[in-house]
Amino acid sequence: MNYPYGLLAEHWHWGATLLYALALIMTLFKAPWYKLKPGHLTHVYLGSCVSLLLLWSIKSDAIPGLEYHYLGAMLLTLMFGWQLAFIALSIVLIGLVINGSSDWQTYPLNALLLGLFPTLLSHTIHRLVERYLPHHFFIYIFANAFFGAALVLLGTIMLTTLILLTGEIYNWQKLTQLYLSFIPLMIFPEAFITGFLITVMVVMRPGWVLSFDDRRYLIGK
Repeated sequence: MNYPYGLLAEHWHWGATLLYALALIMTLFKAPWYKLKPGHLTHVYLGSCVSLLLLWSIKSDAIPGLEYHYLGAMLLTLMFGWQLAFIALSIVLIGLVINGSSDWQTYPLNALLLGLFPTLLSHTIHRLVERYLPHHFFIYIFANAFFGAALVLLGTIMLTTLILLTGEIYNWQKLTQLYLSFIPLMIFPEAFITGFLITVMVVMRPGWVLSFDDRRYLIGK
């Protein structure tokens, strides 16, 4: 899920650069930065970026543009909201460019696919769960962190493969044989790690998960 330079035609990168610049500028101005001020939450935010950078550096190569690594979009969205999560994932991608794991020419496209799209999808899933399901601790954990993370990764995989199909980089048969057939093996670690970390944090450090409210999910349940 990280496109190398030269895989797609130039117009993909120019379009992605314009869209990413607009999205980033709007997010930087509208992001709720005040939420990072209480206590040491700023350090938690920066530490999350560093930790995710290390996890993204551990990847399984399948075919160019479709290697697998832990995404973490739902984790960051539940912790900080989609806007701060998008910025955090953008920072992580800058780290990958600096250490040579990603090409700077494809940074905007990768940031849209691995940053903006999954965080917006994570936010949408969380809002739907919050609106239509009972406000219960276990529903928060399983519907958001576990199943939500799995759906976000699945959606990101589908989008990245759709772009490769649209750009006629790979055919459906090759994608199915070398990548899509392993989707179940990719989804479970994403769901388990996210569910485990969110569970630990809401029990031990609930202040680190800004989307979690004791009064809503615990009191009176």
